[in-house]
Amino acid sequence: MKTKIKEKRTAMNITQEALSQRLLVSRQTIISLEKGKYKPSLILAHKLAQVFECTIEELFIFEGDENID
Repeated sequence: MKTKIKEKRTAMNITQEALSQRLLVSRQTIISLEKGKYKPSLILAHKLAQVFECTIEELFIFEGDENID
């Protein structure tokens, strides 16, 4: 799954560490999310959307077999 987390984070001039502290997760979680290697819980996805003032759909791009036809 691709994400726009890094793009939004850098646009807001927030470090990975600051974002992780704000969300109460590890910096490694933020790194994994930005690389698309970790699928967040619905709660974490919602918190991210709140931080970036956007929808969950704007942050996460589903591809291939992840989409519902």
